[in-house]
Amino acid sequence: MLGIFKKGLAHPPQELNSPHPSKIATREPKFPREILEDFLATHQSSSSNAFSVSFEDGALLAYARPQKSYSVHQRLFCGLDNIYCIFRGSLNNLSSLIKQYGLSKGTDEAMFVIEAYRTLRDRGPYPADQVLKDLDGDYGFVLYDGKAGTIFAASGAEEGVRLFWGIAADGSLVISDNVEVVKGSCAKSFAPFPAGCMFHSEHGLMSFEHPRSKVKAMPRIDSEGVMCGANFKVDVQSKVHAMPRVGSEANWAIWGQSA
Repeated sequence: MLGIFKKGLAHPPQELNSPHPSKIATREPKFPREILEDFLATHQSSSSNAFSVSFEDGALLAYARPQKSYSVHQRLFCGLDNIYCIFRGSLNNLSSLIKQYGLSKGTDEAMFVIEAYRTLRDRGPYPADQVLKDLDGDYGFVLYDGKAGTIFAASGAEEGVRLFWGIAADGSLVISDNVEVVKGSCAKSFAPFPAGCMFHSEHGLMSFEHPRSKVKAMPRIDSEGVMCGANFKVDVQSKVHAMPRVGSEANWAIWGQSA
């Protein structure tokens, strides 16, 4: 799975970008087109059925089916009403979630994430952190709302499925479940996406496990002694401020009502 979102669209944490000294750089960051071409080239076998979807506002999603016919950590792609989701992993309580949201029995995890996102965006009956806390399983997903031009990504708390993110040569945000894709594309400006956290392009990074606490960046130093992105950790000593609920669009901005 691969998501690339232009600089003005994503607004990732500034600490993720680590300009490196050119004298000791072992590799340079790549531009989005080259990143996509490399991703598709690694999935050329007919069984992978790799494809990509590009959007006019500078968003791009790429998907490749897993090589194995069956895997505990399945990889799914779904598009519905101009909302697109790539999901990796599985939800143990998918059946109960389907009943809770009144969805059809054939709903898979990617479809569920889209439906849950639409509920949050349009009606917002629950804070987003509570919705993600209700997901039981190992998972990571990237969702793009083509109508609103927003990105939503999350990684489960159990770390059974890991996501990675980084900054491309033109400042675009790159997200993938393949560390080599991100590392090879973003040079020194990459890091693991923090487990138990969610990212929204308009409201930033937050822990859904600890919605009352801020997420702080901790500089990462690689084997060459060079700063390499940042690890994002929950700071239990700091607190976030509550946000007022005003209108349906603001409902989605309510990361945690109890914050």
